[in-house]
Amino acid sequence: MTPIELSIFSSRINAICDEMGAVLQRAALSPNIRDRLDFSCAIFDASGELSAQAAHIPVHLGSMTFAMAGIVSQLVWHEGDMVVVNDPYMGGTHLPDVTLIAPLFIDGKLIAFVVNRAHHANIGGSTPGSMPLSSSLEEEGVVIPPSYLIRKGVMNQPLIDSIFEQIDGEHHLDGDFSAQISANRTGLTRLNSLIQSMGQAHYQSAVAALNEYAERLTRTELAKIPEGEYLFEDYLDDDGLGNYELLLAVSVIIEKESVLVDFSGTTAQTSGNVNCPLSVAVAGVYYLFRCLLPDYTPACAGAFKPIKVTAPLGCLLNAERPAAVAAGNVETSTRVVDLVAGALSQAIPERIPAASHGSMNNLAMGHRISSATKPDEKSWDYYETIGGGMGAGSTGGGLSALQTHMTNTLNTPIEVLEMNYPVRINRYAIRDHSGGRGCHNGGDGLIREFEFLAPAEVTLLTERRINPPWGLAGGEDGKVGENCLNGKSVGGKVYLRVKQGDRLTIATPGGGGFGQL
Repeated sequence: MTPIELSIFSSRINAICDEMGAVLQRAALSPNIRDRLDFSCAIFDASGELSAQAAHIPVHLGSMTFAMAGIVSQLVWHEGDMVVVNDPYMGGTHLPDVTLIAPLFIDGKLIAFVVNRAHHANIGGSTPGSMPLSSSLEEEGVVIPPSYLIRKGVMNQPLIDSIFEQIDGEHHLDGDFSAQISANRTGLTRLNSLIQSMGQAHYQSAVAALNEYAERLTRTELAKIPEGEYLFEDYLDDDGLGNYELLLAVSVIIEKESVLVDFSGTTAQTSGNVNCPLSVAVAGVYYLFRCLLPDYTPACAGAFKPIKVTAPLGCLLNAERPAAVAAGNVETSTRVVDLVAGALSQAIPERIPAASHGSMNNLAMGHRISSATKPDEKSWDYYETIGGGMGAGSTGGGLSALQTHMTNTLNTPIEVLEMNYPVRINRYAIRDHSGGRGCHNGGDGLIREFEFLAPAEVTLLTERRINPPWGLAGGEDGKVGENCLNGKSVGGKVYLRVKQGDRLTIATPGGGGFGQL
């Protein structure tokens, strides 16, 4: 296959993932998927190795890349199947992220899988938004091991009924599940057409060539990093249950054209929900090294083969069941990026920026009412992430007011939020001067103020409220974030009951500065 043919093939297979995402977005009912774009789509080969992905959510895609082979190998697949899973310890991330996997058979032979993962605001967690201050996985919602949602083309209605029965309040699961099914069916149709036009043998040789090319590019870039061992430590603020200053430690060993990322020394899993399965930690590592590769590097399994990741079983970055993980997927994964970047800044300082805001600034809220006891009141669940400041680098300042690193979602438009929920946005502004100063200044964070028009329950899972985003090369740290209810600070991880008229203000951290003034 010539380079031009390989480039065209890569674009065609990636375009299928893009179309899957477009179908999922347009068919979904929840603002979380439809407006915030909290979903991801990818294609895998018959053994569960990544073949292509859309530019969606890094923590979704990296964890799928790491875990898919294990999922597909433990099941018996037939044409017309579709499997659902959200178990973090069996290939998931955290419970709100529900994954649907569909096999593609051609002439009776398993050729590939299409996959999508989407975040559901209500998956049955103990508090609205299904992002509670939890101490065990069961508190976070319904746990779905790999299960046949559709078997040989027949919907598994008892499974769907069982899932829905375990979820209190109103939810969009029925419509959003249908959207996820439609996205996978679109992927199957388009991928089948592509393979039929190419022929199975040619398609499989093209996937192999894509992986070989991506691996060569990765090894070439790794060879540019000076060999050696680079160490770095950082701390999570807390776990929401009274445990503070949780150590994250890494050793990055560059040797020839490969890298070993070892998280030995990281604190043991904790009672709060900042733990994560190894797949989530790996996603952070994959993302950072993918950022160092040329833009044209194919997003396939070959790109990650030279990267090895290890963490002691039972540590915060390789937690064991039934450790709570709701915030591990969002907060800890983001801090893994900071951690590995800090180590690499010693090897390639000109290529590594200062720390970004280091938090997805998670807000989960809602109000759950039993329709049997209060038929006139409406239950609701809502979840969003809020952007902050990006770290500055050697070539320029950090951008302000955006999502960074492990998320790639949008903010919920104010109009959508206010039309669907009893909330008013009183202020949404850039948090001036929150970025660290330096030769290049860090980006500024955001200020978002919510006024509640009815009573609600609120959970905040946020980081960098104690430990600031660090600067590099003499640049100043970014400002820490702050969460306030009616003007009073409430801490970084907290559960609140609010009443009508209460105002919640979230001020997100700025990015670190780079270089001395």
